[in-house]
Amino acid sequence: MENLDLSHHFLIAMPNMADPFFNRALIYVCEHTAHGALGVIVNRPIDLSLAGLFEKTDLELSSTNIGRLPVHFGGPVQTDRGFVLHRPSGKWQSSLKVTDEISLTSSKDVLVSIGKTGHPEEIIVTLGYSGWGAGQLENELGQNSWLTVSAHPDILFQTPPEARLPAAMQILGFSFTQLSDVAGHA
Repeated sequence: MENLDLSHHFLIAMPNMADPFFNRALIYVCEHTAHGALGVIVNRPIDLSLAGLFEKTDLELSSTNIGRLPVHFGGPVQTDRGFVLHRPSGKWQSSLKVTDEISLTSSKDVLVSIGKTGHPEEIIVTLGYSGWGAGQLENELGQNSWLTVSAHPDILFQTPPEARLPAAMQILGFSFTQLSDVAGHA
């Protein structure tokens, strides 16, 4: 799997995924290089709204609509740190540009802007991220732990969290219930 780049792809956890962090997870891959991969789980809202997060961090939030958005569990790495997946990209202190339109930002300035101006409007806020060391994701793919499919921004930003996994599966042409929990190798 040399030169495999799954940036701007979804990882769909196979039914046999034993790790409770990733069981039935849909991960948006933000970066995938020879050094490893980084992504955020986009279908795991936690019991915290954006309004609650802003209150805990003493940030101003002027819009009640944005305040209703859920915060997500992004993965088991740095769960005490916030990440904002957003469209449009914009210019922030610490951003990873995934595509021309989508970035992952970990600096507070994006939250300040969201709170004051409501921009960027299309956002998924996570606590933590999912990470793999060099060759680790490729190994997991070889073990049939994940399905991959090109990501669609509408699934990220226009689809409710609970419908994102089925929507990503639909791109592949089948549903999660049609998958076997037994991996096979030809």
